[in-house]
Amino acid sequence: MALIALKIDVDTYRGTRLGAVRLAGLLERLDVRATFLFSLGPDNTGRAIRRVFRRGFLGKVQRTSVLKHYGLRTLMYGVLLPGPRIGQRAGDAMRAIGQQGFEAGVHTWDHVRWQDNVGAASQEWTRRELVLARDEFATVFGRMPQVHGAAGWQMNAFVPALERELGFRYASDTRGSGPFLPPGTSVAQLPTTLPTFDELIGRDDLGGTDPVEHLLGLTAAAPGRDQVFTLHAELEGGAYLAAFERLLRAWRQRGFELADLATYVARLHLKSLPVTPIGLGSVAGRSGTLAVQGPA
Repeated sequence: MALIALKIDVDTYRGTRLGAVRLAGLLERLDVRATFLFSLGPDNTGRAIRRVFRRGFLGKVQRTSVLKHYGLRTLMYGVLLPGPRIGQRAGDAMRAIGQQGFEAGVHTWDHVRWQDNVGAASQEWTRRELVLARDEFATVFGRMPQVHGAAGWQMNAFVPALERELGFRYASDTRGSGPFLPPGTSVAQLPTTLPTFDELIGRDDLGGTDPVEHLLGLTAAAPGRDQVFTLHAELEGGAYLAAFERLLRAWRQRGFELADLATYVARLHLKSLPVTPIGLGSVAGRSGTLAVQGPA
């Protein structure tokens, strides 16, 4: 049976307190496992306005109704309002999700700072951000994290080795076609293989196709292939919750196993994975360049 691993990126304070909790409730009701990756430091979402000059960013904002999904207060954090420290202010919500039996891991310390700066950052800057997130996770959960998923699929050449140094067992930092090992590390990459909801909504080239139907078509075309699907607590835990439930029910009816990243990695023979470099590439519906799986 092919598996679809569900990775939930939780970017904001609001997403932790509201969206992630809603998603955990839905998944528990459907008896579906998923991995929640939490942002743990300050929510400085408002500072993302600097991306307005990035090619494609304004188009995405218009297509996906950012104000509706994130709320005005969140868009003021780090600009007109101090960014709340998510691990301190929403640790109870994170722990409750873990106590429901869901896998929890690290997304980032400061989502905006990582996404906007990691590509050109030094090894020490990168280590500091990862250590801050890892240690805050340990404070919240009372244990060290096993999995990391880079904010915005943004990385640099230091990240894979630092993940190993800091005790992560596996990661989902990239976009790609299947599990692999970056050169020089034993930390397996489980790349996101399917487009996200926000990459599909309102795109002219898709002719108004329903994102759920598009995703079902992609997985139907590769029925024996394992996949990783990334969703966002702020989107699928909010306005897209009903659509996400419809997608889950349809995948299950079509025979896919719905699981978390821990279940997926346990299936793999890690020493046999292809050794593949990580490069930069683009993804339809998302602005800028992302970390992508290169050729084996």
